[in-house]
Amino acid sequence: MPVGKNLYFASDFHLGAMGYASSREREDRIIRWLDMVKDDVAELFLMGDVFDFWFEYKTVVPKGYIRFLGKLAQLTDAGVKLYMFKGNHDMWMFDYFVQELGATIIADELEIERAGKTFYLHHGDGLGPGDRMYKFLKKVFRSRFCQWLFARLHPNLGVGIANAWSHQSRISNKQDVYKQQHQQEWLEAFSIEVLKSRHFDYFVFGHRHLPLDVQLPDSSRYVNLGEWVNHYTYAVFDGKNLELRWFEKDR
Repeated sequence: MPVGKNLYFASDFHLGAMGYASSREREDRIIRWLDMVKDDVAELFLMGDVFDFWFEYKTVVPKGYIRFLGKLAQLTDAGVKLYMFKGNHDMWMFDYFVQELGATIIADELEIERAGKTFYLHHGDGLGPGDRMYKFLKKVFRSRFCQWLFARLHPNLGVGIANAWSHQSRISNKQDVYKQQHQQEWLEAFSIEVLKSRHFDYFVFGHRHLPLDVQLPDSSRYVNLGEWVNHYTYAVFDGKNLELRWFEKDR
């Protein structure tokens, strides 16, 4: 299988959310998408909340997702470069995907240049104005001490607690995220602030669950990748342009 030239971006699969049957259906759709892109993908960016919950104990990882992980292994074995971003649901990725898939784990932002275009990439959580409580909790959850404490729990208890917490998320309870928009998207506001000191051609985020392509000052663009429970959206960069696309669904 030849390695292509395109960059593909996707976010917020939330595998494991909304019960086993729903998650498996979503997993099959994601695999069909990966099969579609396999011949022209050079780099694959999975930009957070790939799993509705993920925590790596030293010798234990959450069960399931075997078809999805096998497909990623097929791609990386063929030479595709894989980046996996830590989201707010799967921030506890450590070295499992590095060892098994050769993935590069991104904890926060990643700045890259491809074909003369510059990209600012981030899951999107904790950026922009407001949401001080989450920003505090993010620091707590990412602290080595708190991770060590959680790892002391038996996996059945730890994963059970985490899944109960995860089910309160907006993706699981199907709240209308469109009603949560500010007068200006907070990731748009963050991008505009960054542009005051440094230019990027593209700001690419997930987290918001809204497929968005917003023109910014200085010929820059903010693209939000949406999610894969309702929208099935992703972005592709072909060396000239970044395009937001829908998979197996009309706009």
